[in-house]
Amino acid sequence: MYVEDIKKLLPHRYPFLLIDRVTELEPGKRAVGYKMVSANEPHFTGHFPEYNLMPGVLVVEAMAQLGGVAVLALPELAGKMPMFAGIDSARFRGQVRPGDKLDMDVTIDRLRGSMGRGQGIATVNGEKVCEATILFALA
Repeated sequence: MYVEDIKKLLPHRYPFLLIDRVTELEPGKRAVGYKMVSANEPHFTGHFPEYNLMPGVLVVEAMAQLGGVAVLALPELAGKMPMFAGIDSARFRGQVRPGDKLDMDVTIDRLRGSMGRGQGIATVNGEKVCEATILFALA
């Protein structure tokens, strides 16, 4: 999926759409994708301007958005609004810097009614930079 297709599923827009491409998709089960991290992103002006790092909360948000694509790709959930309900077991294991390709893999392991849970892993150059359990609600 290219960004135009992602925008058909998610309500997010620049500067808060944090997925550039979805490379694998199993609706309701799993999504794999990436974000190309650019020095021109607005958070870098204030988040350690002398040593730019992508904030960890935005890495988790990017994984959550990818999980949202996996869930909203189900025809019966199209048009729903995905919202964070919680973040568990988040671990930050590396840095994400301008010029990096942030690869993400999110597996949905629970989806009941309007609530769900996914397991996300983010890597840069094959090295794990973040993992988290993401809880979400659909409105």
